[in-house]
Amino acid sequence: MKRTQLSQLAVFAAVAEARSFRAAARELGIAPSAVSHSVSSLEASLGLRLLARTTRSVAPTEEGRRLLDTLAPALGDIGATLDGLAERGDRPAGPLRITMTRLAAEDLIVPRSAEFLNLYPEIELDLTTDDRFEDVVAGGYDAGLRLGEHLEQDMVAVRAGPRITGAIVASAGYFETHPTPRHPGDLLAHRCIRRRFGSGAIYRWELEKDGKPIVVDVRGPLILTDQTLIRRAALDGAGLAYIFNQRVAEDISEGRLIRVLEDWCQPFDGFYIYYPSRRQMRPALRAFVDFFRHSD
Repeated sequence: MKRTQLSQLAVFAAVAEARSFRAAARELGIAPSAVSHSVSSLEASLGLRLLARTTRSVAPTEEGRRLLDTLAPALGDIGATLDGLAERGDRPAGPLRITMTRLAAEDLIVPRSAEFLNLYPEIELDLTTDDRFEDVVAGGYDAGLRLGEHLEQDMVAVRAGPRITGAIVASAGYFETHPTPRHPGDLLAHRCIRRRFGSGAIYRWELEKDGKPIVVDVRGPLILTDQTLIRRAALDGAGLAYIFNQRVAEDISEGRLIRVLEDWCQPFDGFYIYYPSRRQMRPALRAFVDFFRHSD
């Protein structure tokens, strides 16, 4: 491989991630014409078209995607090594990019972020919230937080919170005009508040009792993307909601919401910090993992 191809590969990866030559140029701090020339030169030297270009968009070709699958982890290792070198004396410092769901941010990370940053004042913590599962390598993140059941097997996973239990709830006003469900099948006759994930898929309620799982494709006229909004809608009598118990425990104890089908709501894996297995782990990431690690 020619030396010039190293820098060209880095530019290609930046364009593929940003899906824009101009955005990549801003990220790299060079002229858009230099970005275009670098990618064109790399394609010419390889004899392959790596990026499909239109007047409106840029996207990797099949060959480009195959190259990125190998390139992204390698660039991640190089970046981790360079960042580690910048952290003099193995002192945790520098930018730390973490992707997580909004729930993980609200319940686990943000409430303790001030304490963490006071302990490690040289770390710049950059948090991105998204319900979709993120490939931390391809996305340029140091780590992510997701529910344990959604993690890839090639990720290192560290528990960041306790096991979670769902709760099916509705307001007392709702039950004045609707019967109490006794079995998951009864949910099909109810107005249920449904949740849409960032991927666009609508969640089907996953329940279990005595080791027997059941999935219910509930119905209802209201679809939301956020548990905070789902709780609010349930309190207002919009229908039955399936929500993390910790979000509505106080509402249940004070009678604002009534819980049903509790024996069908079994605990499941909570949130984990996940990151790729690397030969060298940045001190800043190690500090984050150790600080937010959950101990039973």
